[in-house]
Amino acid sequence: MTDAQSLFAALAEDVRKALGEGEAFTLWYSAEASEFIRFNRARVRQAGQVRQATARLQLIRDERHANIGLALSGDPATDQQRLADGLLQLREAIGQLQPDPYLMLERAPWQRTLADAAAPPDTAEVLAQIEEAAHGLDLVGIYAAGPLYRGFASSFGAFGWHAAQGFHFDWSLFHESGQAVKADYAGSRWDAAEFASRFAQARRQLEHLGKPQRVLPPGDYRAYLAPAALDEVLGMCSWGGFSARALAQKESPLQRLYDGGARLSHLLDLDERASGTLAPAFGPEGIPRSDVTLVQAGLPAGRLVYPRSAREYDLAANSASAGEAPQSLAMAAGKLAQDDVLAALGTGLYIGNLWYLNWSDAPAARMTGMTRFATFWVEDGRIQAPLGTMRFDDSIYSFLGEHLEALTSERQLRVSSNTYGERQTDSALLPGALTGKLTLTL
Repeated sequence: MTDAQSLFAALAEDVRKALGEGEAFTLWYSAEASEFIRFNRARVRQAGQVRQATARLQLIRDERHANIGLALSGDPATDQQRLADGLLQLREAIGQLQPDPYLMLERAPWQRTLADAAAPPDTAEVLAQIEEAAHGLDLVGIYAAGPLYRGFASSFGAFGWHAAQGFHFDWSLFHESGQAVKADYAGSRWDAAEFASRFAQARRQLEHLGKPQRVLPPGDYRAYLAPAALDEVLGMCSWGGFSARALAQKESPLQRLYDGGARLSHLLDLDERASGTLAPAFGPEGIPRSDVTLVQAGLPAGRLVYPRSAREYDLAANSASAGEAPQSLAMAAGKLAQDDVLAALGTGLYIGNLWYLNWSDAPAARMTGMTRFATFWVEDGRIQAPLGTMRFDDSIYSFLGEHLEALTSERQLRVSSNTYGERQTDSALLPGALTGKLTLTL
């Protein structure tokens, strides 16, 4: 066992020994050893490290349960005492609670362990590559890297441990006109050739930002959505779209899809992956995650089920999070080579990023949002001019449904750059999407 795993296992055993008659527990562990580097004008402006660990202890007795969150120090004796004190607080609280009719516990013993022993990317080498690539450019960005740890243990014999290496470099290249190209690179292993390719593409797009902006009238246009833009679209769909609870309550923005009143393109396959990803193959509720086919050939095939939803609606839990949103979404690749995207687009929009997305008509799966950063007007397969910020308003049943023409054969790993509280393990593996019709409204 690694030091972190041994510490977690010892803490779980301490809680187990401290239980009283009729008591059960679950223990969730989350930790990181992260390095953060901030860049401005292509130079390192701030560097730091974060070492932190937290635990969430739940006490169960007579169908009643309560939990408490604790910050851990890494010192075994100190953390043992913090958990012991937390257990006392939970005993006081649980006596005042009513039984929970939707409490669902995994009582079968299980074990899942993934320990990525590889070293994180060499920071000096990464910085040298960034410095060389960004020479003479106005680069702003942030780099985060290091191992992420997740653990689960229960009095029912379950034990899970997940240690994964991950990095994320999120950067923007600014043109003297004030416009910018946004790009990122994420994964578990730093590949110098892959980074150079991503950076070269951003640099080529930057050169076009010096051209006069093209202003388009509202209307329908052919469009290519780069993986970053598609990630924003699917992020919106993930807000209750695949949720068993939202579907049961008729509140899902994909309700028509699941009820049979609409469909997506036959080119579209979506899966929630439980293994081989940055996220652990188990959840805080103690139920091992399983692969879930969400959409197959444009038709609904599954939904994400949180344990409480499983109890309430008589479903099989697949250890979805409390929000029942995908954690490791994967869209199947298509047949369009990345190098052929502009030629296949012909004349239309190349959309690198989107932001400020929201539902304009949720029951119709119609969303609205703004183009962001490098969005270009393309004619005859060549970039002609950058576009100013424009708003789209369209249904995914249109631009990812009847009008979807192709998906790229190359996919890009999108890793959450959210560091609020801690680094996240959510990710999406996505191609780019070519659609014959996307509606711009202003």
